[in-house]
Amino acid sequence: MLKAVSHVNIWVRDQDEALAFYTEKLGCEVREDVTIEEMGGFRWLTVSPPGQTDLAMILMVPDSMPASPETIAKLKEVVAQGAAGGMIFEVDDCRATAEELKRRGVEFTQEPVEQFYGIDAGIRDPSGNQHRLVQRVMQPAQQG
Repeated sequence: MLKAVSHVNIWVRDQDEALAFYTEKLGCEVREDVTIEEMGGFRWLTVSPPGQTDLAMILMVPDSMPASPETIAKLKEVVAQGAAGGMIFEVDDCRATAEELKRRGVEFTQEPVEQFYGIDAGIRDPSGNQHRLVQRVMQPAQQG
């Protein structure tokens, strides 16, 4: 039976560029960075938010995928347009986190705004991936 989700994939155009963004700008920690020469120099690169060891984000280039050149080109286009999905990062203080990330040069697609579930902001990585920062606000359960 399924037990847990351990890894999620984030398509990136360049692993070194992505590594710098996710570690230096967002503050993630490297979990694994292994190059497998027997697989044509395939690089397995994972990062996670500090202290989160149960889930790793795989920073993967489309060229490593076993697919046709046409499919890889389409995937690169989708990622660059920010349409490949993204992560939702939970934060304690969305507005303070946004200010800190702006100082580090992170591109924002949406300033922090109050939603029914908390305070939410949008960011974009250098590859085009759209991510969210969310400060959850606990609300009482609806009586019904």
